[in-house]
Formats: sequence, structure tokens, C-alpha cells
Amino acid sequence: MSEQRTPIEVSSSGNLAYEQARLAYTIIQALLEHTRVTSDLVALLAQVIDPETTKALTATPYWAAYLDSRRSMERTRVDIEKFAEVWTKLAEDEDTSVDDASRGE
Repeated sequence: MSEQRTPIEVSSSGNLAYEQARLAYTIIQALLEHTRVTSDLVALLAQVIDPETTKALTATPYWAAYLDSRRSMERTRVDIEKFAEVWTKLAEDEDTSVDDASRGE
């Protein structure tokens, strides 16, 4: 499940905005994966504990905070999708400028 991370270096064109976006995208992807794995674990734990324990757990401030966090992530999903679109556009622009530079344009 763990994946290798490659160090991010500033491209030869020095496009720092692109590199920052790439780094942010990598961080967001890692956080989203962690959130997915954590949610899967919570679901698994919910299946194996008895109803009384479940009822007691869901009455705690920890559970309320977990639910608030999940709702926040759902609201953030739209922003993440917008960011992914912007990042994709930046990547396409960077690829185009690298291709142009390699052709001497």
C-alpha cells in the first residue's frame, strides 16, 4: 500500500508555480488516501464491536468530531476537484512549453 515518493525538483524552465502545484497535488493525494484507509478501518471496527459499545462510542465527542470532519471533507471534495482541474491544466501547459523549448521554439 505504501508507494515510493519521488523528490520534486524545479524543472529546467524554472516554473515554480507548476512545481508547487505538483507538490500540493501529491500532498492532497496522500491525505485523501489516508482518509480513505481510515474510513475503511472505522467501518471494519464498527462491524466487529457489539451494539452497546457502538452506542457508547457514537455518544462521545470523538465520534462527533469524526462526523464533523467527514462532512467537511465532503464539502471540500468540490474544491479538490477544481484544484485537480487547475493542476491538470498547469501540467498540460508545462508539457507544451517543454515541448516547445525542446524544438527550439
